[in-house]
Parts: sequence; structure tokens; C-alpha cells
Amino acid sequence: MKHSTLATLLCLPATLLAAERDDALKLPDVLISANRQVESRTATSAANSVFTRSDIDRLQPASLSDLLTRVPGVQVAPTGGRGSLPGIFIRGTKAAQALVLVDGVRIANTTSGDSGLQFIDIDQIERVEVLRGSRSAIYGSDAIGGVIQIFTRRGNGQNLQARLRLAAGSNQTFQRSLGLSGGQGGTRFNLGASLDETAGIDSTGPSYASDGDHDAYRNRSLNLSLSHVFDERFEAGLNLLDSRGRSEYDNPYGRLDATTWRSYPQAPYTDFSVSSLGTWLDAQLNDTWHSRLELGHSENRDDKRDKLSAERFVYNTYRDQLTWQNELALDERNQLMLGGDWYQDRYHGSANFAENSRWNRAAFAQYRFSGEGFATELGLRQDHNQQYGSQTTWNTGMSVPLTPRDDLLLSYSEGFRAPTFNDLYDVQYGNPDLRPEYSKSYELQWRSLLGDNSRLEASLYRTELRDAISYDASRKRPGNIDAARINGLELALTQTWAGWTSQLGLALIDPRDRNTGHTLARRARRTLSLDLDRSFGQFNLGASWQAVSSSYNDEANEAPLGGYGTFGLRGGWAMSDELRLDLKLDNLLDKGYSRTLYSYEGSNHGYREEGRTWLLSLTWTPAL
Repeated sequence: MKHSTLATLLCLPATLLAAERDDALKLPDVLISANRQVESRTATSAANSVFTRSDIDRLQPASLSDLLTRVPGVQVAPTGGRGSLPGIFIRGTKAAQALVLVDGVRIANTTSGDSGLQFIDIDQIERVEVLRGSRSAIYGSDAIGGVIQIFTRRGNGQNLQARLRLAAGSNQTFQRSLGLSGGQGGTRFNLGASLDETAGIDSTGPSYASDGDHDAYRNRSLNLSLSHVFDERFEAGLNLLDSRGRSEYDNPYGRLDATTWRSYPQAPYTDFSVSSLGTWLDAQLNDTWHSRLELGHSENRDDKRDKLSAERFVYNTYRDQLTWQNELALDERNQLMLGGDWYQDRYHGSANFAENSRWNRAAFAQYRFSGEGFATELGLRQDHNQQYGSQTTWNTGMSVPLTPRDDLLLSYSEGFRAPTFNDLYDVQYGNPDLRPEYSKSYELQWRSLLGDNSRLEASLYRTELRDAISYDASRKRPGNIDAARINGLELALTQTWAGWTSQLGLALIDPRDRNTGHTLARRARRTLSLDLDRSFGQFNLGASWQAVSSSYNDEANEAPLGGYGTFGLRGGWAMSDELRLDLKLDNLLDKGYSRTLYSYEGSNHGYREEGRTWLLSLTWTPAL
């Protein structure tokens, strides 16, 4: 950190082109999502966390949600075991206020805003980047709380490399994955497939007898990446991810008979499918102009059925998108990015919507300056939506190097979220007059190299939300009736000492409803995560501890949720260069906890989460 934070490696995008972009996905100190280009993690004003494939293999997370709990400022509130819908809150904002991308393609369901993260197999992931704080000036709608970008598995471009992984664990869990990657000349590829099955757990407590069974989960996933370098200036490629299967769950409220307003037992399940396809063309048109064209398509299919009745609900949504981005290196100190976005959402299903499609087009620009004593960035974007008209957002940031090891950053950003199809177009419950949600965020960051083996990142921020969409009881439909403010502090400390590597994440937040003064539902004020790891020759050992403070299940703060802590161990043995054995023990103390309540016969009950679990896996990576 001998230079200003925003100045560091600003020329990196001009040198890391094409195939080298895939190589960059394996590096822990670069970032792609903040400005849609490869750059140093320290070269952006966005607070960020990065997990490479090496991190994923070391941490052995049970799911993507499990991995995200290690990000300071990110809380996960599941509603049962594997495959259950998680509530993911970035800096106290709700799940629908975070943008989720897979290889640059938006994957959120346009009816509910849910992104189906619970259905993305961790074995198909090369890298995860999490941006904390609004990036709407770059990405537009949904990026109020932050951005989660998932990059699918990539090959190393050298010869042929196979991988086979077999795993078995508690709750009759069986996992199998197979992959092949390689390359020759200017072509590289990766092909992977996996099958994940578990008998699951009983997700609810007291309820109908039909809810007393275990809720099974089955996921079949496929990943393909392919790229070709035509010459030193042009490259094209595609990325595909497809996850589909069945997830059983409990409905403690039962099936409602609309005629008698009585409820009856259910045995519900969902046949799901989450997929994304992205194609791209990279071109270094001259020494100063780099251009990238991306075309994407995503599908989020949800078919809910009941084994005890003919009840069925289908929610299938589709999105096509196009992005053109241009990076101009004006000189050594000045960079300009110009681009345009277009996407169209479509819906097909059983619900009665007044409209089943809408489009959005946008233009965006970002200017970056790197000086001797400071660096700045300024971004502006205008979206025009078929439903609600135009929306303009902007962000600005300044970085000042206090010492060769310490940087101070000041930033301001705006964000917005478009109402979902459920909010706008549901004939019975929607409100076509809804406005987008809007946010303003102010942030102060300190990034420091405390020593040769120690790094600290601290963020102090305030987010103000207005026109938040919530159910309007007086009108019996959604309305722009809520306002909130969220104050927060985040600390991320990475340190190596006595052969051990530790990663500590701490978040303190105060999320308040401005109308009532109540704490926002299901947001814990304090979260802490700690990972310790060490290698002993062919062996490695690790431990994880997570602590979450109490919160409330409801906006009225009348249904408290207790805090909890979990502890886990993991270990691995590299039996040879090609064969590895791993063992993981989660929630070792068998702590019972719940982050969500449901009501049954006048009482509140918590959804059950998995207790103590274990998973033993064998990985074989022969060179062909």
C-alpha cells in the first residue's frame, strides 16, 4: 500500500485481457465486480470480500450461504435445512436489496426478488466476490445493500486435468462431482457436473403430522466454460451454469381452503431450476481503448406442488440482457469507463398478473483519477424502465494515503430497487403505482497493513432508505410506506502468526425503522466470525466460530429471537499429489437455534436448523 488506494494498479485492466481474466479469478488480491473490470482489491472505494477456489477448498463450506456468513456485515437467516430459502441481509438491507450475478448475468426471480442462492452447488464455483454498500451507479436496480457475484469453475488452460469428488455425511448426505478442464493453443475449457442428495431434517416443530417427516433435497448441477483467443487483441467465450432438482419443505400453516377458510395438512415440495448463460467478446481495439460486449440469459423456474392435494403454483421467470462496456485509458492518471445496459424480464406461470414483461435500458459512466497525494472516482448512471420511468444514481469516492501502510477512503453512493412483478402486477394484491425504493449511503474506510503478516480493513457507514416497499394494511396491498436508517461498523482482520492464519470478521449495526423506531426484523446487531487454519506438511487443520446476537422476528419487535454461537472443525490429508481426504464437523456442540419464527395455534415456533453434522470427502485430481 505504498500508493493511494484508488491509484494502485489502475493500469491493470489494460494488461489483464482475455484469457488472463480467467487466471485473475484464482488470485485473492484482485477484484472484478466493483467496476466490471480486473483491478487490485485496493483500487476501489467499495468495501469487499473475496473467496477463491482455494479458500472454498480450505473452508469446506456446506453451501454458498455458509460461505457468506464469513463476510463481515452479511447475515444469513435460513428457514430449515439444505435447500431452504435463506434470508441474506447485507448491511441490514433485505435479501431483495442485494444484486446477485453469475458470471455477470442477473439471476434474481422477477416475481419475488429471490435469487435462488440455496440451489447453487458450491462445487461449481470458482470464486465469490461480495461488495458491501450500494453499487447502483454501476449496476442499476437491486444493488442497494451490495453485490454478490459468483464465478463458475474455470480451467487452468494447461493440458487436461480431471477431478472426481465423492462425499458422504450425516442425514444421509451423498455428494458426487466430476470435472474435466484443459486447453491447447488459444482455447481453454472447463466442464463439470455434480449430484447432491440428502434426506434432510424435519424443518419445523409442532405442526401437522404431515410436517413431521424429513425434508429431502436433491440437486443436479452442470457447469461449462469455454473461451478462445483469436489473437493478442480479441477473445470470445461463454459460461453456463444450470442447477435443478427438488426441495421438500414444511408449511406449518397448511393448505387454506378458500371456501371455508379452514386449513388442511400439506406435504409440499418445489421442483426448481436456476440457470444462466453468458457469452462475451473482449477486444483491445487500440493502446487506450478496451471494449467488452456481453450477452446473457437467465431462468428461474419454481414449480410448487403438494403430495396430499392437486394444489400447484408455477412461477417461471426469464431474463435477457446485453451490456457494452468501454474502458479508455486517457493517460497514466486518468481513466474513463462508458457503457450501456439493456435487459428484459418475462413471466410465465399460474398467478394472474396484469403485465408479464417489462424492459429496462441504461447508460453509465465512471471517471477515475490517480494523483500523487489522492485519488478519486465519480460514477453516474441513468436507468429508464418501461414501468416506472427514469432513475438517476451516482457515486463518488476519494482516497488519501495517510502513510505508506495506511489509506483513508471517503465515499457517497446512491441506490435503488425496482418493485418486483408480485409488487406491481398481481391483479389481487399488487400496486401498479409503486415507486422504486431509494437509498443514500455515506462511508468512511480505513485500510491498513499493520505489519508484514497483518491486514486490517475497517468501515464506518450510514445508509438511509426511503420509499421502502412494505405491506400496507389499510389498503391491503404493498405501498411505499417505510423509511429506515442503518448505522454500522465493520472490521476485517487477516493475520498470520506462529504458522496459523486467522481471519476475523466483526459487524455492529443499528438498523432502525424511521416510522416506529423499532429494530428491523431478523437483523442481529452484532455478528462475529473467526477462522483459524494451519498446515502441517501433508496435513491441514482448521476451526471456525460464528456468533450472532439476538434479534426480532417481526417489525413490531414483539417476537424475540435468541442469539447463538456455533463451532466447527475441519481437517485434510494430502495422501499424494492427486488424492486428498477431507473431514468436516459443523456445529460441533450441537447448538439448537433459529433465525426465523412461524405461528401455529397461537404460538410462535422456530424453524429447525441442522444440528451437529459431519461430511467426509475424497478428491482425486489426476493429470491426463
